[in-house]
Amino acid sequence: MFDPHILLTGVIIFVARICDVSIGTIRTIVTVQGRTAIAFCLAIFEISIWLTVVSTVITQIKDQPLLVAFYAFGYATGNVVGIMVERKLAFGTMILRIITRTAGPEIAAHLREKGQPVTIFHGEGMRGPVNELYIACRRRELKWILPEVQRLDPRLFYVIEQARDMSKVLKPVSTALGGWRATDKRK
Repeated sequence: MFDPHILLTGVIIFVARICDVSIGTIRTIVTVQGRTAIAFCLAIFEISIWLTVVSTVITQIKDQPLLVAFYAFGYATGNVVGIMVERKLAFGTMILRIITRTAGPEIAAHLREKGQPVTIFHGEGMRGPVNELYIACRRRELKWILPEVQRLDPRLFYVIEQARDMSKVLKPVSTALGGWRATDKRK
């Protein structure tokens, strides 16, 4: 039978690894985005948790090798949780480039009507004239922008790129509400 103390220690190790690996995943992403202050703070929490956990496992591994399994499963779970948390937070600024043969002005007008800044360029594609719409937006804005533009032109082509450094981001005048905010009746 399992010793309750070892089982409790294993669960604490598992949860702590989920926390430190999740923080590490988010820290890596914000580091790539150039957010040094956030990365610095996250690194302090991450390494503090990691040192505590690893010292506990190392001191008890000889007598309780089962703790390695808790450690490993916590690590693996932490990767998944970190990615899920980062997707929910949707950090960063993105560049959305839309190329369309037929609906460029219509898409630009529609997005501008919703307060989203759009720059439109005229170009030449493989099959003739095209419009390229250039949109700098927060990553979370993509959740409403992409379905809107695809509704207006299901055959459009788009590319999304991470924008690391920008002189400024023009924020939308109004943002489509999502989630719990969509049902809120604020005035």
